[in-house]
Amino acid sequence: YRFGLDGGLERTLEEVGEHFGVTRERVRQIQNLALSKMRKMIEHLESVQK
Repeated sequence: YRFGLDGGLERTLEEVGEHFGVTRERVRQIQNLALSKMRKMIEHLESVQK
């Protein structure tokens, strides 16, 4: 939803927060947590392939 990966438009933290009923700061926190988890998953997959 935030990055338009569903074919929609990219949205600001503020817009996402309004949609889900949370603050833009909370959206930022959740986004950073999700990105961190994805980075760790990629690192793990890369280490398994070696």
